[in-house]
Amino acid sequence: MDFDFIIYTDGACLGNPGPGGWAAIIFDKKNKKNSIKGNKVNTTNNQMELIAPIEALKQIKNKSKIKIYTDSKYLIDGINIWIKTWKLNNWKTSAKKEVKNDQLWKELDSLSSGHSINWQWVRGHSGNIYNEEVDDLARQEAYLLKI
Repeated sequence: MDFDFIIYTDGACLGNPGPGGWAAIIFDKKNKKNSIKGNKVNTTNNQMELIAPIEALKQIKNKSKIKIYTDSKYLIDGINIWIKTWKLNNWKTSAKKEVKNDQLWKELDSLSSGHSINWQWVRGHSGNIYNEEVDDLARQEAYLLKI
């Protein structure tokens, strides 16, 4: 399949909760590379993993075919499997508990709905150059907040 954008995302947290960072690398059809990143003082790793693709998708204005790479099983399982049940259960888990980070999941779901997205898990720290780069960017952002 031919994609309009290929995106690598990652989140990092120093402590859980603690200072965190997120990053995304976005490639367009012309292979132009754009990096975005940010941080938050008191957050969790899972929140940073969700914010990275949210912020990346905000950069894409038109309906597009997108491939998103992440090393987060939480993100992959959540967006590919769990979210369908959460929505059917009014954002409750199968155990009838509130979905953690539900506001971020709702935002990601909303931003995703306008696109055709292929979510791809990649093993972290396995030599994938862009996964390593986005990991470095996210960690750098988290360390900016460590005092």
